[in-house]
Amino acid sequence: MSGHSTYQPQGAFMKWMERRLPIVSLVHSSFVAYPTPRNLNYWWTFGGILSLMLMVQIITGIVLVMHYTPHETLAFSSIEHIMRDVNYGWLIRYLHANGAAMFFLAVYIHIFRGMYYGSYKDPREVLWILGVIIYVLMMATGFMGYVLPWGQMSFWAATVITNLFSAIPVVGETIVTWLWGGYSVGNPTLQRFFSLHYLLPFAIVGVVVLHVWALHVVGQNNPTGVEPKSEKDTVPFTPHATVKDGFMMVVFLIVYAWFVFYLPNYLGHADNYIPANPAVTPAHIVPEWYYLPFYAILRAIPDKLMGVIALFASILILAFLPWLDTSKVRSARYRPLYRQFFWIFVAVCIGLGWLGAKPAEGGYVIAARVLTFYYFAHFLIVLPLLGMFEKTRPLPNSISESVLGGQSKA
Repeated sequence: MSGHSTYQPQGAFMKWMERRLPIVSLVHSSFVAYPTPRNLNYWWTFGGILSLMLMVQIITGIVLVMHYTPHETLAFSSIEHIMRDVNYGWLIRYLHANGAAMFFLAVYIHIFRGMYYGSYKDPREVLWILGVIIYVLMMATGFMGYVLPWGQMSFWAATVITNLFSAIPVVGETIVTWLWGGYSVGNPTLQRFFSLHYLLPFAIVGVVVLHVWALHVVGQNNPTGVEPKSEKDTVPFTPHATVKDGFMMVVFLIVYAWFVFYLPNYLGHADNYIPANPAVTPAHIVPEWYYLPFYAILRAIPDKLMGVIALFASILILAFLPWLDTSKVRSARYRPLYRQFFWIFVAVCIGLGWLGAKPAEGGYVIAARVLTFYYFAHFLIVLPLLGMFEKTRPLPNSISESVLGGQSKA
């Protein structure tokens, strides 16, 4: 599906290079001449935004590593050193910390857009699964990064989350001991998390390359869910998509900058500005906001092992979405019932996020159990039944028809 490259090298060196390593023509065919559906809206710009945020996180992370000390007695003070003594260290640290939140915000919008428009359906199953793998790697990287400041919430979050693996029969305790590097959360744990937090972003880059490659093989989905049938249905990626992506990147960066400069600690937790103390447990241990829905699912199940299974299942079930949704129609524009259930599902995810920040007691637990049931029911009951019984609206014959209406027929 990559566009045929019309690139003609100019100059003796570029001609020489093109015959030996045609990287410029590859970029030209992939990001300039690449045909994109002409009806893409601004929801399709979040792929570019995510690429931008990944670069921001890697660059700021590399700078922070130059000043960070991964040792239990020095980690917290090294963060204070970065904030107070390193030139613009406060800016780099706030860019990195808030960048993680912005990264997850963009990826959630990207996932929900894919679910709304059916971007996981044939022939894009592998593209979707690679996206789920990126999401899982992001969650692991973000969690390990949250531990590195070695504040109270960092220490106890590491203790609580790693202890979950002890629920696994037979091998659970061994896994926990390996994660800790001993018999409690301590310096070996911090060293392990620091190493993995530094390396995993480069693994994410590798999977992103595969994700983009798969996208260029099968082509982009579009709001109608109808495949391009002629050149009238597509436009070159540049300038049509790049201008749109560039505009939304600027808008997103303004929101990002607003948090960095005006509310830098709004998305964090005050307890993490207290040095880690194994002898004092915080009154209310909560993860970062982007983990809260899954934390609510974990706490909604009274049995520890079943809670852990439900936690991992709630993430991994996304990979099976292409087969759980049995409808032949992709876009929710032409699926009136699915559209209603989709917004109910979004409300359930937001509700679980809110409950994840509340104490695990009383009505909060009951509400979390109800929403957890619906979360899984959406994938295992609602989607398969909708595919069998939903009456869909007629699809347009082509993308051009959906854009131009009667003009295309004329």
